[in-house]
Amino acid sequence: MHPLPILESVLTCPHCGFAAVEVMPTDACLYFYECTSCRTVLRPKTGDCCVFCSYGSVKCPPIQMVIEVQGKNVKPADKPDSVQLHTLASVPK
Repeated sequence: MHPLPILESVLTCPHCGFAAVEVMPTDACLYFYECTSCRTVLRPKTGDCCVFCSYGSVKCPPIQMVIEVQGKNVKPADKPDSVQLHTLASVPK
């Protein structure tokens, strides 16, 4: 049985240092995030799937599940499909 993923992460803006607790979506990766302090739109760093993986205190739920699966030496075909989706969850207005 897999443990439930952690759903809260502290996103820290690399431009102004403002930190905010945010709830992560479980079915998609959040590609854009607007800092509520300086209004900078954050995007994932190269190689990361979402802003939580780049700037959060906790990796996103799909990546948490991959880490859990890899820790149990499960074949790649058994990894959750949601990890491969990397869909756009929100676009700033």
